[in-house]
Amino acid sequence: MADKTTTIRAVGRRKTAAARVRIETGKGEITINGKTLKEYFPVAIWQQKIMAPLEVTDRDKNMNVSVKVAGGGPSGQAGAVLHGIARALIAWDEALKPVLKAHGFLTRDPRAKERKKPGRHKARRGHQWRKR
Repeated sequence: MADKTTTIRAVGRRKTAAARVRIETGKGEITINGKTLKEYFPVAIWQQKIMAPLEVTDRDKNMNVSVKVAGGGPSGQAGAVLHGIARALIAWDEALKPVLKAHGFLTRDPRAKERKKPGRHKARRGHQWRKR
């Protein structure tokens, strides 16, 4: 377990979004790209997603989280922040790993956009068939 003055850094990723996360002891403040959580992610589902690893480990009231996130859209960015917070908590205290792993917070979601194939409109969509 890290000592009380240490700042822990971790990286979380999702699709094309990458989040650089810093955690330290504090009052439970979350800052994302210089804004508060509710300013940067106004949708409640994204806020719940980001808070989930902190709430599961009972660290939501005593950890300050600072995040720099770039790339992707808001949903992908929320997933990247979740992944980064979970990884930072593991670096903070290795005993939290079973709880976070059981909730699936440590698994990097491998889904990404499928590439376009030649002779097709999109990845799988073919040309429209015409009889005449």
